Amino acid sequence: MIEVKNLYKSFDEREVLKDISIVFEAGKTNLIIGRSGSGKTVLLKNLVGLMRPTSGQILYDGRDLTKMRATEVKELRQEVGMIFQGSALFDSMTVFENVNFPLMMFSKMSKTEQTKRTQFCLERVNLGDSGHLYPSEISGGMMKRSAIARAISLNPKYLFCDEPNSGLDPQTSLVIDELISDITKEYNITTVINTHDMNSVMGIGERISFIKEGVLGWQGTNKDVMSSTNEDFNDFVFASDLFKKVKAVEESEN
Repeated sequence: MIEVKNLYKSFDEREVLKDISIVFEAGKTNLIIGRSGSGKTVLLKNLVGLMRPTSGQILYDGRDLTKMRATEVKELRQEVGMIFQGSALFDSMTVFENVNFPLMMFSKMSKTEQTKRTQFCLERVNLGDSGHLYPSEISGGMMKRSAIARAISLNPKYLFCDEPNSGLDPQTSLVIDELISDITKEYNITTVINTHDMNSVMGIGERISFIKEGVLGWQGTNKDVMSSTNEDFNDFVFASDLFKKVKAVEESEN
């Protein structure tokens, strides 16, 4: 579990995050949504320690990231997996080598143990026969699955996903969503997903936090979305005609 308490972040005189308090639960997919420039990316960077908040607390199972020394932050990061928007695979390495890289750098496993763990992670994302390929030889969906395999290689307690469906077709996006959701439950990971994808919100949004202009504007689950009376949240979620029609049907049935 990750608890954010009264978090503020300012750049010079500009306040970007204003009194944010959120609980990200273990074993659930926790989504952060909001318009571009709303502050959700800044929030994610604070959560993973790439930025330091102006004030407030970020508690990893009771351990306050904002008060940690550099050595303690380094230790914590070994418990963290990260899926980047562009997958961020090393072009000069095969898929297998990409997934093995964190094990080689941060684990105390023997080479035999590393190989076994890497192959297990590849098979877990249905890439067991693709380890010999390079990123340039695989599809966008396979790159995302490779990134997921790499992110879970160190068996993380916390998983952060930055726009995991960016650039993917709807069908592949569903596969990635289901994979992230399954892994979250299977290993009881605290998963935090920064996304614009409304299909992800409705599909795997077990905990949704809507950020508007640096303020936490709405919280709920995907089951709460249709009954929301928050105008700002509704304007964001139901911006497309499709979701407006879905909400209208839902309201007429009730």
